[in-house]
Amino acid sequence: MKRVGIIGASGFTGAELLRLVAGHPEFELVAATAHTQAGTRIADLYPSLAAAYGDMVFGAGDDEALAGADLVFLGLPHGASQAIVPNLRGKVDHIVDLAADFRLPDASLYPTWYGEPHAAPELLADFAYGLPEFFRSDIVGAELIAAPGCYVTTSALALAPFLKAGAIESHGIVVDAASGVSGAGRPPKDNTTFCTVDENYTAYGLLNHRHTPEIEMAITKHSGVDAQVIFTPHLVPMNRGILATCYARPAGDLTTESALAILHQAYADEPFVVVSSRVPGTKATLGSNTAHITAQVDPRTGWLVVISALDNLTKGASGQAVQCANLALGLDESLGLQQSGMYP
Repeated sequence: MKRVGIIGASGFTGAELLRLVAGHPEFELVAATAHTQAGTRIADLYPSLAAAYGDMVFGAGDDEALAGADLVFLGLPHGASQAIVPNLRGKVDHIVDLAADFRLPDASLYPTWYGEPHAAPELLADFAYGLPEFFRSDIVGAELIAAPGCYVTTSALALAPFLKAGAIESHGIVVDAASGVSGAGRPPKDNTTFCTVDENYTAYGLLNHRHTPEIEMAITKHSGVDAQVIFTPHLVPMNRGILATCYARPAGDLTTESALAILHQAYADEPFVVVSSRVPGTKATLGSNTAHITAQVDPRTGWLVVISALDNLTKGASGQAVQCANLALGLDESLGLQQSGMYP
């Protein structure tokens, strides 16, 4: 058994990690810490986890039980991991960070997109970028892993195969994505209250959303082609799920059939990507670590349209983190993860 811990276990990604760890045949949870919920029973905050965790409580942020763990997940708000990783490194064998703290390798991007300089820029080069479908060899055995979030994963899986194949223009790419409210985290916010979200559909982060450079970085790194993206996220009144509709100009002759062939070839051996002519919906991904993708070429306008859907808390966060953890620990990559979603 591998001894794992979770720092920041009381948020939605933390709760999803707790759920996945409980069902993982090779993981033993040694500590689940949560600064704001220290001393609270896990079952009292998340009754859905009562059968798995009984009377176990969230520990304080400095819980010594984490020392010597095989792997620790960080499910913290952006910025917090930068202060924790330098002290935690060396005390545990592997760290998987779910936040954006170590995803961008260029420290100069953080003041522009995150509003403040990076607190530990010397560590950026030490992190493997945790998108297994593209960077598996970097993740295997890695000590430090930065797992990408839902918007980047959804968009990159849709677009990168076409860039790598030279099938689309690298500039003028449009990503129009919508996420469930859980993507905003558990703490209440004015824009995520029921009365604000219910019967509402709104865009946010126009032209300056912080995940824009990460989308560009991920697809550029995988394809070797310098890409530029305009990204518009939307908040949709549902609990979980994310769907990205991506638009790009073909670089040559491209049909719906050849576009689907590019996706099929790219993901033929990937257990957590489904390519189909069906238009995907978020409902099919619920609770699974699987992304569903399709593509069509419009013969009238010439545009390529790629649609990708996944569960923002599973493949878009905690499931992907477990996928990375399996690779880092030398386990089967799919261990403890569901390929099939729940329905209805």
